[in-house]
Amino acid sequence: MVSSLFINPFSEDARELVRNYGALDGIADTSEELQEIVKHTDGQNIDDNSLIPGSIMELAVKRLEWYLKREKREFNHGDYAYLLNPEIQEYDVLAFYVLAQATGAKFRPVSRETRLVVESTGALIEERFRVLREGDRDEITGRVLHELGSGDLRWIELEELLRTRKLKLTDLILDRGRVIIEVDDFMETFQDRIRDRRPERLYQLLVGSGLKETMISRMIMQRTEDYIARVHEMRSRVQPHPLILEAAELIASRVSEEMFAFTGTSVKSAGPGKLVPEAFPPCIKGTMEGVKSGSRNDAIVLLLTSFISYARLYPSVFRDRAPMKVSDLDPDLRITREEILPLIYDAAEKCEPPLFEDDPQEKLNITAKLGFGVHEEPEPENEGESRWYTPMSCEKIKIHLPDLCHPDRICARITNPLSYYNRMRWIMKSEGEGDEGGDEEKDSE
Repeated sequence: MVSSLFINPFSEDARELVRNYGALDGIADTSEELQEIVKHTDGQNIDDNSLIPGSIMELAVKRLEWYLKREKREFNHGDYAYLLNPEIQEYDVLAFYVLAQATGAKFRPVSRETRLVVESTGALIEERFRVLREGDRDEITGRVLHELGSGDLRWIELEELLRTRKLKLTDLILDRGRVIIEVDDFMETFQDRIRDRRPERLYQLLVGSGLKETMISRMIMQRTEDYIARVHEMRSRVQPHPLILEAAELIASRVSEEMFAFTGTSVKSAGPGKLVPEAFPPCIKGTMEGVKSGSRNDAIVLLLTSFISYARLYPSVFRDRAPMKVSDLDPDLRITREEILPLIYDAAEKCEPPLFEDDPQEKLNITAKLGFGVHEEPEPENEGESRWYTPMSCEKIKIHLPDLCHPDRICARITNPLSYYNRMRWIMKSEGEGDEGGDEEKDSE
């Protein structure tokens, strides 16, 4: 029988396992037992030794590496088959805590790295449910829900999951605020109200194993996020173990490496390129000439800030679909401070009336839309307090900024101003007018 350790690293059994492990001095030591489990996993690729985690620390990094690589075209499931082997569960629990502690020790709770660790945790849980036999799946689902305290659960107790959109209220079956999960509870509550349908069948459609497994993965994701935040908050009072800090550096290195490993492109093609104003779409050209009061704030803060920053630093964002921070592409923020912000501020000055004279708070909002929180200027230590917004779609521009939407012949096939920019650069390049950056003809949202 599969233990709940395979799914839930927050169970009492999991916590007892971590307590009994003791000091962290051995997390980087080679474990022959771990290697044997990996090598004897059905379907595991053992031709390349680099695929085999030899220690708990390596296993921790491999958990994240699996998530970073799984959507890539060349991904081979056999490289990480051991992650779906229940025999690895005790080592896996220890690796989970090493990964979470290392993330909290080095990265902000709102950082890209934290988000990836949280997402990878949820994705691995969902994948493990998929490979379990039906009998084990049903049994372990009930056990983990009990461990997570789902009995007599009210929707208000899921407020954090709903706020962070890990769950939607419409996903849940409710009765007077109580979340209905178990079949007996469903039958008792709704059987007399159901007409012309079998209640058991309706339960399977509305709840079944799908909702239970989704709730489990999302609840564990939230607990992972909260745990990382607590570790981060404690780091000023408790010095992290040197091996935890070493694991954090491995995480940072692996994330950066995988974020730049774009399919079919090089790091150079994915990085910053010279701005080509001639390729700007009509809405952006109109914004840079100055906007009248009414459309002014959204045009500068929401549209122009995101467009100029991505066009200069990361024009291939919709093609590569790899999340980035501004500092990944502009480490010292020189381009941001000396090129991007002056263009935005100049357009703000041309507005009627000038944006910052009338509404100085918007300068803080511009910084926030670049991912640096609500501050006067972008500073490295503030990055991650907000997210770097991508340009709004053409459909949203038509609705919210109709005065700026004056489509030309290129706009007919375009759904985002940045896609227009990439398309126009490619056209200019093919006609001998563009620069080396104009190679994004297949870019799309």
